[in-house]
Amino acid sequence: MLKKKKALLSKVISGAVLAASLITVPAWAAIGEPEKEDLKFGFIKLTDMAPLAIAYEKGFFEDEGLYVTLEAQANWKVLLDRVIDGQLDGAHMLAGQPLGATIGFGTQSHIITAFSMDLNGNAITVSNDIWDQMKQYVPKQADGKPVHPIKADALKPVVEKYKDEGKPFNMGMVFPVSTHNYELRYWLAAGGIHPGYYAPHKGDTSGTIDADALLSVTPPPQMPATMEAGTIYGYCVGEPWNQQAVFKGIGVPVVTDYEIWKDNPEKVFGVSKGWADENPNTHLRVVKAMIRAAKWLDDNNNGNRPEAVKILSQPNYVGADYDVIANSMTGTFEYEKGDKRDVPDFNVFFRYNATYPYYSDAIWYLTQMRRWGQIAEPKSDQWFMDIAKKVYRPDIYATAAKELIEEGKMTPDMFPDFNTEDGFRAPQTHFIDGITYDGKQPNEYLKKFNIGLKPEQKI
Repeated sequence: MLKKKKALLSKVISGAVLAASLITVPAWAAIGEPEKEDLKFGFIKLTDMAPLAIAYEKGFFEDEGLYVTLEAQANWKVLLDRVIDGQLDGAHMLAGQPLGATIGFGTQSHIITAFSMDLNGNAITVSNDIWDQMKQYVPKQADGKPVHPIKADALKPVVEKYKDEGKPFNMGMVFPVSTHNYELRYWLAAGGIHPGYYAPHKGDTSGTIDADALLSVTPPPQMPATMEAGTIYGYCVGEPWNQQAVFKGIGVPVVTDYEIWKDNPEKVFGVSKGWADENPNTHLRVVKAMIRAAKWLDDNNNGNRPEAVKILSQPNYVGADYDVIANSMTGTFEYEKGDKRDVPDFNVFFRYNATYPYYSDAIWYLTQMRRWGQIAEPKSDQWFMDIAKKVYRPDIYATAAKELIEEGKMTPDMFPDFNTEDGFRAPQTHFIDGITYDGKQPNEYLKKFNIGLKPEQKI
């Protein structure tokens, strides 16, 4: 980016019911001028905010006539509240946040997303003491290293011991509607450990009803220190805060979300429905810039990742040491100290249509909200579909993508086939418990779990 132009930018602040119809995308036409040029976007200090940082640093926002300020937020609640009240134009969000807000869990506000920011990127870490207690239950390779994936079966005897001694087994996650909450719950439940129910209709939003393990909210950057202090015994969080525990010698990441659900959707870029309606051209231009940034992050077989890590390590972005961020961002992941393994898809930003906002991704989050009682009442398959379509906007994404193709910046093979795409991934089988997820049959999916509310159940 030219120095003169960059000076203009603001400083970065620190079944039958669900048979899917094809997504209607308007014929390509040049996107008009932005209704609003000066924008402020929020983020949390995690490596998966990278598409925002790269779109800024590489001038992709500026190419769209947008002058963007990126501002770190204290926590996910503050971030969402500031998008709702207009202090932020949009933000790096937990995928469950637009859905939770739109259906009125915690906060009531119509939020939409037209851009999925990444796949994978999280892990579950336990303290050294808990790992020492778990190890005897973990199968070993010939070289003595643990066989992965490590299932929660190995944690269950430890949790039972704490229960027998009358001690609560405390774990951390980042927000009630976060991927981290649902992934931690999924992993625990697959190992026979009940993570607890919510009962918002009874005024109970603790999520600890019938729980074997008690899950509570801790902001991502505070996870390692909270565990080191003994307040929690483990946590699920995004990078670099699992690798930070390894570098500090205070904990061991036992499983990545790639191993819990291969190529799971993680963050999204969220805006209020009102803002999107008032600024349609601006919104499309933001999506265009972020698509380009995501592609850059995955280009050349992750060849740009070292440069991305250098950018993210700046204090105004993630602010962790280069080596800590690089430990996962460049295609490896370190579990126990010295046990570094190749995980080239630990962070995916563009491959596998990572940026496309699939309805089936939205419906998975809604099934987990229903499974754990955040959605208190039984819902029809059609309800799941209707909410997904209200929040996830692949039509906006496709319009932005088509303009990038017309401009010669992208090619059609980089995207889903917009002429046939219906917004649903094929049934997904790569879950740690072997259960298949078909987004077109959410209630049938809920029936498959041993732990969790069935479609007709209420707390």
